[in-house]
Amino acid sequence: MSAASHLSPSEIMIAAVAPMLEGLGHVAVGSQSPIPGSAALLAQARSGGRMRVSILGSRDQNPFTDGGRELFDCAGQGRIDAFFLSGGQIDGAANINLVGTGEIETYPRHQQRFPGSFGSAYLYYVVPRVILFREEHTPRTLVKVVDFISAPGTSAANVYRPGGPFALVTSRCVFSFDKHRARFTLQSLHPGVTTAEIAEYTGFAYDTPARVPETPSPDPATLALLRGDIARLVAATYPGFALKTWGIG
Repeated sequence: MSAASHLSPSEIMIAAVAPMLEGLGHVAVGSQSPIPGSAALLAQARSGGRMRVSILGSRDQNPFTDGGRELFDCAGQGRIDAFFLSGGQIDGAANINLVGTGEIETYPRHQQRFPGSFGSAYLYYVVPRVILFREEHTPRTLVKVVDFISAPGTSAANVYRPGGPFALVTSRCVFSFDKHRARFTLQSLHPGVTTAEIAEYTGFAYDTPARVPETPSPDPATLALLRGDIARLVAATYPGFALKTWGIG
């Protein structure tokens, strides 16, 4: 049995995100984002402390004393290299919807309400590397066109903006994103997932190479680090997630 077979879906996503942060100076993570937070802390540990990680809502990894406003100022000054965004819906142009579903004419009385945009459009524009993530990979969440654009992925008007989408990581695969073509490409498949499964569960069009590799699994040393020191750090901010994923709370 391979090492990958022992990895939880969350660990596979964490392992997929962490290498995307290598070489960066400052990575920020919003509140209620345990998978990106875990990946950022793992990347920081592997950087030998050269990377700075800021996690909103964390007691130990949050240098901001004024919450989101200070985060936005830091991003606007170019002092954040990577951030993470998700959404109730994400479409093939990397637009995200954090408002709700339903006809726009009925807004704000949507069929389903989401938590709200909270500056996502601003951060999407100014942070150089924005990594999208979504655990649920279904046509309900990865849609052809979002019902409401909370933060635009890209268009002819903003393709040369400083920030924007870099990749999308889900519980099934990793997509890379080309801002110039405004299109995702299937970059890797998580262990046990097929290209046919991705096609079935993805609502938007994307490119598929002739050969799609498997998402790399962490080596034994990285996995031990993740399940040891990183898990204990994560438990301080996300106790429920750490308990469910690693039995540490």
